[in-house]
Amino acid sequence: MSHDAVPPGPRASRRAEAPKRGRKKEHKRRRGLKITLGVLLVLLLAGGGTAYWMFKDLDGNIKGVDINKALGEDRPEKLPTTGQNLLVLGSDSRAGAENKELGGGGGVSGARSDTALVVHIPEGRTEAVAVSIPRDTLVTRPDCVKADGSTMRSAERVMFNSVYSQAGPACVVKTVEKMSGVRIDHYLEINFAGFKDLVDAIGGVTVNVEEPIKDEASGLDLTAGTHKLSGTESLAYVRTRHGVGDGSDLGRIGLQQQFLLALLTEIKSQDLLGSPTTTYKIASSATKSLTTDEGLASLTSLSEFARSMNGVDPSSMETIMLPVAYDKQDPNRVVPAEPQAGSLWKAIRADGTIPESAKKSPATGG
Repeated sequence: MSHDAVPPGPRASRRAEAPKRGRKKEHKRRRGLKITLGVLLVLLLAGGGTAYWMFKDLDGNIKGVDINKALGEDRPEKLPTTGQNLLVLGSDSRAGAENKELGGGGGVSGARSDTALVVHIPEGRTEAVAVSIPRDTLVTRPDCVKADGSTMRSAERVMFNSVYSQAGPACVVKTVEKMSGVRIDHYLEINFAGFKDLVDAIGGVTVNVEEPIKDEASGLDLTAGTHKLSGTESLAYVRTRHGVGDGSDLGRIGLQQQFLLALLTEIKSQDLLGSPTTTYKIASSATKSLTTDEGLASLTSLSEFARSMNGVDPSSMETIMLPVAYDKQDPNRVVPAEPQAGSLWKAIRADGTIPESAKKSPATGG
């Protein structure tokens, strides 16, 4: 038998299979990098002078808040599993000429938390559920330590979105923990005015508008159908309320949930390894609009956390509004509806599946 006719042995077979295994590993590696907004690409290049400057620049963009120090030890217990709970706030400042042009008022000072999501990621990191807390929900604000070290005494029947402007992000976390019994592991705050640059950097976000929206207050005018929103249009989309449903905050929540998932899906689909320039632009826009707890307030920590979430598909994330009912004393406000709200928080505390009965909100007829 000639040399060419000798059948390949086990070693040769393994060599033949190696390229296939290598391609599979490369595919997995690329998926992991996409979800971190190219952060790992910057880390890999950090040995060069320019890349080091890029890394330090992005790292310096992220603002950190020491939530644990402000909250102390009187907190709910951690999940009995490796599940995670995140509080995601969309803070909105309407001050300045830019916001006046965007239909935000321009003359309104200060910032407020217009969007609040408790994102629960169960053990296994393959699915997630986001619970929206309506900004008009009446809650009991606990004793809180403000940023200047002074103490704000507890108060009942406080509108949820006023907690942020009155006492800061740590008090919002404490309020959520007290009302839900859910331990918040991480805090992320997105500045709405800043994230419009992120939307422009990724080339827009596609949303499906079920009914026409015309809101003179926000300047939004969309027909029913599919639209690719620019940064300015996206900001108006998450702010609008008068052109949706009955004009209450409950209608806006649905749009905000829809937009958040569309934004995450768009980011995950980007070929962030194809263009380092585009990657840096996206990462810069994202980090400039971001405030986190101290545990995530660095590019390394944030990228590691994002990489651990890579198995979660944004398109399959379940979005739920906290079950609420209209307040009997003030019909312009809502209160958590029981027993639905209690059942929802109990399921999250147990890292379990949320029952359908816990998703029904009397205020929306759902």
